[in-house]
Amino acid sequence: MKILIADDSKIARKGVLKSLTAAFSGEFDYREASNGFEAVESFAAYRPDLVFMDLTMPEKNGIEALEEIKAMNPAAKVVIITADIQKKTTEIVSELGATGILNKPVTAEKISQIITKLV
Repeated sequence: MKILIADDSKIARKGVLKSLTAAFSGEFDYREASNGFEAVESFAAYRPDLVFMDLTMPEKNGIEALEEIKAMNPAAKVVIITADIQKKTTEIVSELGATGILNKPVTAEKISQIITKLV
């Protein structure tokens, strides 16, 4: 399984990776992106099976990056990770085709539930 982790916080990316390692028993390869622009570029080049993406990132936010990724591949599986729990945000990313939404902080249990649902 190929996974892309996009978050401007290196600590947050490492937290998602740690949760993935604890939750996912299968082998996986991963790439990291530190902003929305890199996320879109990495998606195009790497073609991950699953993307974990923060909403608030520099250069291109998670909503803009989600739109571009879905334009490239409407079947892309993108899980939005956010501390923004407003209903409007949830509605926007759902309408754009996000596969799921995880509220921060991300835990191995939350990652496991998403992977079980998607794989």
